[in-house]
Amino acid sequence: MKSAKPYIAQHKDRFIDELISLLKIPSISADKAYAKDVIRTADVIKSSLEKAGCDAVEICETPGYPIVYGEKIIDPTLPTILVYGHYDVQPPDPIELWDSPPFEPVIKKTELHPQGAIFARGSCDDKGQMYMHVKAMEYMTTTGQLPCNVKFMIEGEEEVGSESLGWFVERNQEKLSNDVILISDTGMIANDIPSITTGLRGLSYVEVEVTGPNRDLHSGLYGGAVANPINVLTKMIASLTDENNHITIPGFYDDVEELSEVERAKMAQAPFSKEAYCKSIGIEDTYGEATYTTNERNSIRPTLDVNGIWGGYTGEGAKTVIASQAFAKISMRLVPDQDWKKITTLFKDHFQSIAPKGVTVKVHPHHGGQAYVTPIDSIGYKAASKAYKSTFGKTPIPQRSGGSIPIVALFEKELKSKTILMGFGLDSDAIHSPNEHFGVWNYLKGIETIPQFYHYFTQMSR
Repeated sequence: MKSAKPYIAQHKDRFIDELISLLKIPSISADKAYAKDVIRTADVIKSSLEKAGCDAVEICETPGYPIVYGEKIIDPTLPTILVYGHYDVQPPDPIELWDSPPFEPVIKKTELHPQGAIFARGSCDDKGQMYMHVKAMEYMTTTGQLPCNVKFMIEGEEEVGSESLGWFVERNQEKLSNDVILISDTGMIANDIPSITTGLRGLSYVEVEVTGPNRDLHSGLYGGAVANPINVLTKMIASLTDENNHITIPGFYDDVEELSEVERAKMAQAPFSKEAYCKSIGIEDTYGEATYTTNERNSIRPTLDVNGIWGGYTGEGAKTVIASQAFAKISMRLVPDQDWKKITTLFKDHFQSIAPKGVTVKVHPHHGGQAYVTPIDSIGYKAASKAYKSTFGKTPIPQRSGGSIPIVALFEKELKSKTILMGFGLDSDAIHSPNEHFGVWNYLKGIETIPQFYHYFTQMSR
């Protein structure tokens, strides 16, 4: 396949402008106030796929937000690649920590992105990375180089658990039949050290509620005599890990996959600077489960984190009350062989069992998903490796990620096909955080590399 570089150079400004227009739409799936914007984004994606050369594109209704489906079948006897992405984004809060408005994209140069990065919510996760595939499709169809069949499935609920996607996949297995699934919703080690994500952690997400007295109480009249829900909640949460940062929920580690020393040694070969890691996020030292390295803690080990905690008076000035209720949101990242539903049940039973008298506890499960590992001896992985080598000039490093894409395990279960994770973002791109950004170089490099995957996968599948 010819290099896409000349085509990209010719259309670079348009490619960037189109992405910026997409990023201006606040498609926040977690907040119903933005429902119209989410729907509007789906319409934009539909139009973009049509212009990119798909023969059939449709907005598929679901119990939640719609899925945009598109396809171009050039020959049923050729391989079919199914591209997955999502058009919804995380809430931008806290707004005050953004250097520029989250839905008013700006391009700024940074130390890691000397050619500039697009700062906006969703720039890297996942609008920018999803849109690389649309533009790669445009390149292949415009230049007559599409070597196989392609299908697109772009959803609008990834940031809230992809519940409707599961519903859709189960009902459209023939429509979605494929030989490999291609996703860009991950990252790589560095711009000069390409890598392919070979593993994702699973997820169990819950919300807990601790209730004490039937109303807020005067902290002077009642303090010391009744259980304070906020105090109790913080103590309960603190008890969930021990002095070695080992999770204390009974049975939590029963099914954890333990990697061999050989596998851990291979992981250790990946370039990593603890000093640079700490500097990039403004901390003095790393922290985590004893006897494991930083890269192991954030990829092959399970975790438990509080994502939000609230209760009582948080306004300006003082209000001396014992709150009636306290709340927290807690996520657990899981590793292969841990079942997220089992873990959720273990958490619920344990958390309720450690509550002291004087309070009641409720645990509300939200969503979750299984961990996933993709084999590096598959045709899909080998094709991706060749694709990176052709555009980066280096063989990519296989790397497990600490993040979760719950639907990947679902795809394998329902569609019986493997997923290849070709990410082009960097850890420093601040996804889910204020000042999220995506390098212009990375965006264009993705558009250049993706067609090479199509070429090698088709070639190697024959």
